[in-house]
Parts: sequence; structure tokens; C-alpha cells
Amino acid sequence: MRESAAQPFFLYAAFTLPHFASTEEDPDGLTVPTTESYSNKDWEEKSKKYAAMVHRLDADVGRIVALIDEMGLRENTLIIFTSDNGGNNTVPAELNTNGPLRGFKRDLTEGGIRVPFIASWPGTIPTDSTSDEIISFQDMLPTFTQLAGVKLPKRKQTDGINILPALKGDELPERTTPLYWDYGHTRGDQYAQAVRLGKWKGIRNYHSGDFHLYDLSEDIHEEHDVAKVNAEVVARMIEIMDQEMVPNDRYQLGTIYKGKAIWRKEK
Repeated sequence: MRESAAQPFFLYAAFTLPHFASTEEDPDGLTVPTTESYSNKDWEEKSKKYAAMVHRLDADVGRIVALIDEMGLRENTLIIFTSDNGGNNTVPAELNTNGPLRGFKRDLTEGGIRVPFIASWPGTIPTDSTSDEIISFQDMLPTFTQLAGVKLPKRKQTDGINILPALKGDELPERTTPLYWDYGHTRGDQYAQAVRLGKWKGIRNYHSGDFHLYDLSEDIHEEHDVAKVNAEVVARMIEIMDQEMVPNDRYQLGTIYKGKAIWRKEK
């Protein structure tokens, strides 16, 4: 950042913390920060290590923000903090990592795909403001290019939208494409798909054909399946799911992926 302070810059800081909470040294050489600050807590060891990782992440993000302040760029910099997935099911229950949300990382219920999104930009984003607008990672590129004053080539258009209005407290324009997810190694060894249309959230088990529909405006925990009384919504979502399943030689539709993680060190 210091080297780029005189010109517009983009920094992507991809932290892995918090990512695991083993009580012993990780076999792949990964370690967790010291748990000394939690020595007086009546927690199991992995809870202390998870808390230590969260604390370390908070401190490292703080260092980035402090440097931006030091360079005098705070009011000219948009800072976004978010995550790529929900909490892990191995995190101790007392930490309540997903709050009221159902499911965890690798699930297509809200506990797997709804994540924190914190944006800060003094003078542009109102302090202590919140928004109920639905946004997605596919919205990041259109937002950043809008801020940079550039246009994407037609061959590189995305399904995302510019979310700057939501950051400023306004409503977003209606999306022309739905929000869609699929996952080949969900819990229970099943290939699953999900679609979000406004307040509606649909999840389909591709192999069994089971379809579940939830009204997230009233049922954030996804406990009450209302598919049977909303046939038109279900039909529209199934149509979207079928359309979004684009053949790809590297990602065979319906395949359940298993095996060793590619990042692990060779033994």
C-alpha cells in the first residue's frame, strides 16, 4: 500500500483465519496463535484456539486500517470485510458461530452461504448504518469497476450489479439474473442446488429430486418448508436450476467430489 499510495490501488487480503481448531500441531504444518489470553477461561482447548484465531484476524485487519489512516487515505478508501462461507460445524457449540442460521460450511442453507459483510468508507457510507439488500460476491467486480470509472468489455460481463447505492443507504435496482449456487460435496454426499428470488429460497437435492422452499422474510432458520403451497415459485426455481446447469468438462454435473485437499503438503 505504501508503494501505491500516490495512485488508486486495490488490495485483496485473503486470510485463512479462522479456519481450523486442532488441539495438536496440524499435520500440514499450520499453527494457531497463542491462547495465553484465554488461559483463565473454562473452555476446552479447541475453543481457546478458535478464539485466538479470531483475535489474530481482528488484529491483522486493524493493522491494515491503521496503515490506511497513517497514509491519510481513510476518507478516500472503501474497506470491505467479508467471508467466503459460513461457520464450520466443528466449531464448539458455545461459540455459536452461525447464530440462528441453519447449517454450516458446505451446506446451501443460510448457515453455509450467508456471511458477514462489513463496509467502511467515512464520508460516503453512513456511520452505524445497515441494509437488508441482498448482495453477492458476483457484485464485487461491477462495484469496483464503477468506482474506478471503467467499463467491463462485453465479453467479460458478469451477473453482478453495482452495490454502491446499498452502501449509501439506498435501494438496489432489481436483478436481471437470479442468485444461484450448486455444490458437489455437501453433507450427506449429495449434489445440491439453491436459488434466491427476493424473499424466497429454494434448495434441490439433484439426485433425489427433493425440493424445499423457504420464506426467509419470516423463516430465517429455514424450518418451515412451504414448497407445497407455492407451486408457481417452485416451478420457476426449478426452471432456473435446470438452465444454470451448464456442462463443463472440469465440473461434471451431479458429481460428488471427494479426495485429498490440493493444498495439503506432500508426505
